[in-house]
Amino acid sequence: MQNFTFNNPVRIEFGENKEQNIGKYMADFGAKRALIVYGSERVRQNGLLGIAQKSLRENGIEFCELGGVRSNPVLSKVKEGVKKAKEFKADSVLAVGGGSVLDSSKAIAAGALYDGDCWDFFKGKSANKALMIFDIITLAATGSEMNRGAVVTNEQTQEKYGCDGRALYPKVSVINPKLQASVSADYLVYSASDIIAHSIEGYFTAKIQPEIINLYIEANIKTVMRTTEILLANPDDYASRGEFAWAATMALNGLTYVGTEGYAYPNHMIEHAISAVVDCAHGAGLSVVMPAWMKWYKKQNEKQFARFGREIFGLDSGDEAIDALKSWFDKINSPTKLSQIGVDEKNLSQIIDLASKYAPDWGMSEYDKKAISEIFELMK
Repeated sequence: MQNFTFNNPVRIEFGENKEQNIGKYMADFGAKRALIVYGSERVRQNGLLGIAQKSLRENGIEFCELGGVRSNPVLSKVKEGVKKAKEFKADSVLAVGGGSVLDSSKAIAAGALYDGDCWDFFKGKSANKALMIFDIITLAATGSEMNRGAVVTNEQTQEKYGCDGRALYPKVSVINPKLQASVSADYLVYSASDIIAHSIEGYFTAKIQPEIINLYIEANIKTVMRTTEILLANPDDYASRGEFAWAATMALNGLTYVGTEGYAYPNHMIEHAISAVVDCAHGAGLSVVMPAWMKWYKKQNEKQFARFGREIFGLDSGDEAIDALKSWFDKINSPTKLSQIGVDEKNLSQIIDLASKYAPDWGMSEYDKKAISEIFELMK
C-alpha cells in the first residue's frame, strides 16, 4: 500500500427515527440559525420537513427555507441560496433530500462566507471555509453525506463541475433507510448504477491497488446488485434498504482509495458532459457509459477485468463480465444506449466536444476527441 493520510470527520447517525433528533445534533455544534434546503414538495407532503422544523424549534434553532432544488442541481439555485443564507445570517445549512440537495447545500455553505462568485469553487478554488453543513439524506446514491465534494451545473455555460474542500464535510449526516423506501424504481436503479460507478473508477484505473481495497470494492458492488434486486421486488425490505444505503455511503467516503495511486474518473467525466446537455439522471447516464468505456479501456488492465468477471459474476473473462454488467443494467431497466437518455445525432457532437473540454481539467488529457468519440460509438 502507498503512504496515505485518512481523515473523515463526518458523524453518521444511522437508523430509524434518527431524523427526529436533527435539532439536537445541530445544537451539539452550536447551530442557531439554519437555512433548510430541499427539493420537491414531497418532503413537506410526507411530513419529513415538518419533523425537521419541529426538532429545530425544540432546540432553539431559527430557520428559513429554500426549496426547488432539482436533480442535476444548477448554479442559479445555489446563488439564490447564497443570497438567502447571507440575508438570514445563517450559521448552518440543513439539507433535507438526496445528493442534489446536499451538493447544492455544500455550495451554498461555501458561497455564504465568500465575497466572490461561488462558481469559483467549481473552477479550482478550494472551499476551506463554509457554514456548518447537516443533512437528512433521502436517496442513497452520491455518497455526498460522507465526503467533501459537490457537483453543480452552470446552466449558462453548460459546464458540470465539482468542487472540493475540507469545510464541505457535513458535521452530521442522518441516514434512516425507511425514509428511502418511497424512492421510485427508476431512481433506485439509477442509484445502483451511480454506486457501482463510484466503485469501479479506481478499481480499474489505479496504477497501484491494494488487495484489501479490491476485496472491499467487490463486496460493495455485490451488495448493491443483491439488494437492488430485492428492493425492486420488495421496496419495504428494511435490511436490504439499510445495506444499500450504507454501500452508497461507503463507495465514496474515501475508503475505496486508501493506499491506492494513479487513478482517474473517466466514466464520471464523460457522464457529466452528457447530463450537462440532455439533463438525464446522473445514474442513468452512467449505466450507458460504463459498459462502453469498459470495452474501450479493457486492454489497458486485462488482469483486473478478468478478476472483475471472476469475482462479481463467476465468469472466465473480462469481455464476458462487461456483457454481464450491461445485461444486468438491462434487467433492472437502467439505460444502456444513448437513445434511451435523449442523446441523438443533433446533440452528440456537442457532448463529445464538451467531454473533450472537460478531460484536461480532470487530469485526463489522454481522453482526446478521438478517444471520446470511440467510446461514444460503443454506446449506440
